Amino acid sequence: MAFILLSEPIRKYLYDKGWEQLRPIQIAAIERILTTDNNYILSSRTASGKTEAAFLPILSKVNFNEIGVQVLYISPLIALINDQFSRIEELCKYLDVSVTKWHGEANRTLKTHLVKKPSGIVLITPESLEAMFVNRTFYVKELFSNLKYIVVDEIHSFIGTDRGVHLKSIISRLQNIQSKPFIIVGLSATIGDFIEAKCFTGNELNTKVLLDRTIRPINAHFRFFEQESEELPIDLLIDLYFEIKNDKVLIFPNSRGRAEEVAVKLKKISEKENGHQNFFSHHSSIDREIREYVEYFAKNSIRQNFCISCTSTLELGIDIGTVDEVVQIDSTNSVTSLIQRVGRSGRTEGESSNLFLYATDQWNLLQSLACWLLYTEGFIEPPLRNQNPYDILLHQALSITKGHSGIKLNDLREQLNKNFSFTQIDLSEIDEIISHLIKIDLLEKLGQEVIIGVEGEYIVNNHEFYSVFKTEENFKVINAGNTIGAIPFSPQIKEDVNIFLAARIWKIISVDFEARKIDVIRASDGKKPRFFGSGSAVHSRVRDKMLQILNCDTVYDVLNQQCLSEISRMRKDFAIYQIQDIKIDRPFLCAKKNLQFYTFTSTKINQTIDLLLDLLEIESSLDDKRSMFEFELSRQYFLKNWNSISKQLINLDSYLDRLLDKNLHIISFSKWGVYLPKKFQIKLIKDKILDIPGTELFLNSIRLVGDI
Repeated sequence: MAFILLSEPIRKYLYDKGWEQLRPIQIAAIERILTTDNNYILSSRTASGKTEAAFLPILSKVNFNEIGVQVLYISPLIALINDQFSRIEELCKYLDVSVTKWHGEANRTLKTHLVKKPSGIVLITPESLEAMFVNRTFYVKELFSNLKYIVVDEIHSFIGTDRGVHLKSIISRLQNIQSKPFIIVGLSATIGDFIEAKCFTGNELNTKVLLDRTIRPINAHFRFFEQESEELPIDLLIDLYFEIKNDKVLIFPNSRGRAEEVAVKLKKISEKENGHQNFFSHHSSIDREIREYVEYFAKNSIRQNFCISCTSTLELGIDIGTVDEVVQIDSTNSVTSLIQRVGRSGRTEGESSNLFLYATDQWNLLQSLACWLLYTEGFIEPPLRNQNPYDILLHQALSITKGHSGIKLNDLREQLNKNFSFTQIDLSEIDEIISHLIKIDLLEKLGQEVIIGVEGEYIVNNHEFYSVFKTEENFKVINAGNTIGAIPFSPQIKEDVNIFLAARIWKIISVDFEARKIDVIRASDGKKPRFFGSGSAVHSRVRDKMLQILNCDTVYDVLNQQCLSEISRMRKDFAIYQIQDIKIDRPFLCAKKNLQFYTFTSTKINQTIDLLLDLLEIESSLDDKRSMFEFELSRQYFLKNWNSISKQLINLDSYLDRLLDKNLHIISFSKWGVYLPKKFQIKLIKDKILDIPGTELFLNSIRLVGDI
């Protein structure tokens, strides 16, 4: 039935490609997209054909002879646009439909041709759309005022993020210039909250979810090698090498520095063993041309094996061909990330995915196991809910004003108020923010209109304005005139220091602070290279599962004997607490010189408790990896003040107010939050990095067990 619904050119494409059958998500999408005008979220595992599931029916349905761009494909990554371009272009040749990439690296001539004759399909990032709204508003109307469909790829990467709020705002602004509403189709392999995904379209009631629950079998293997220094254990690397030497492999360490270490050291081991030399690193600090070469090599290496040590740059759906195994070194911070990564292997129909998880300490082993067990139970973290995105509203106020070269104040208020990205923000709050922008000269009021103020011009005329996420202060790394990549600056970056980059070790010979440039040569002195990277937040369900593992005697068949021994040791260590109810009991230990309190809760709740302890002037140190607070104070003093912690929540606003007076660093997580009135900065901090309701519930429901 689904095949018959497709247009003749699309059926011919499938026939020429030798498609024997459509996949489940494709059948469902074809039957519904072609027969309804609903928005859709297509959710199915990696490599299940979601792109074709969207485009086969859309291309069959849309009349591309109409004026203007008919379909807009929005991607979180330029690399993903470049990757999808060839697939979509090949499909569109059967319809004689043009496909144009529009981003900073795309061909200018082709973009100019599109402006002169708007048609077909455009592939773009949110930031390029923003730049168009700001600098060439007439382009937006000329190109996109007759849109029929917007396809948002990897939609889960937007939901619950500042970038997602920004994209929703842009989509809302695009809807305002349409004579007839366009339809949105979102694609994802990992969505933990379909209600939030449906809200992303701006019309929850008219948005349907098509979910393919087919699960690919995964062969998981856990191994443990204890790390005793900053570098990975050599035994781990040797074991890893012999595991992957005859395969096509992706390795995911948790930082760029670690990714470089793995690539360099595996290549050295391979040289000694006379193995292949196709060991690469892939992350955002590496120059784009080098990254693209690595992707090309992997995609076209039918007979050659390879190993790519990478970060989240290869977590999303960039096609790099066949991957036999995925290796995760130390735990991911989310089940979602684990699913995305393991989905990169076994992409051929009927094949299993192969996952190797290497842990270098007990807590990474425990968290890895917790994430794996939650995955097998079908849990995916729900996206964060950014209810009051005041900072993104501020950014869009500047964008709208700049794009109109000045705008009536009432029109600006109305546009922001009707934007479905800001439905939770009151009109009175919008007025306060606009008044503050005028006060600090980001906007200037002229009668009934506002224009960009003098201070605002410096901001909106900078290319950094088009994004709502903060970019690192990167220094370009150059060897003999050739750019290798860029790394974030830190105090460790100085002359005569060795660094990892692009699967090699380099020695820094000079640092030019004004030009933000680092000159390097190949290192040969054996000095240990420096690392760079950071972690992210962990959901409370992961921590709950970690405590559950410690409080049971289950033997997990995915663990080898060394892993079982380490879990057994941890269980013995925690047996002294005599935990009866893992929902409320939390371990408390009075050691010789300090107290230890294990919360086993989310990163956001831990951060909130940490702030409350500061408010009470109780000195503590938080180790979020172990979800543990340490205190250098007496047991009696701690217990005396324990019940006071949750009561301090009522004083949190005034405390944050004082902190903001002393140091703006606490709002630095938000690129645009620094320009907000202080009351909104406080709300932003509480909304984005703290969890007030969760902390209150946690502190009022748990009981300390152990040495109390």
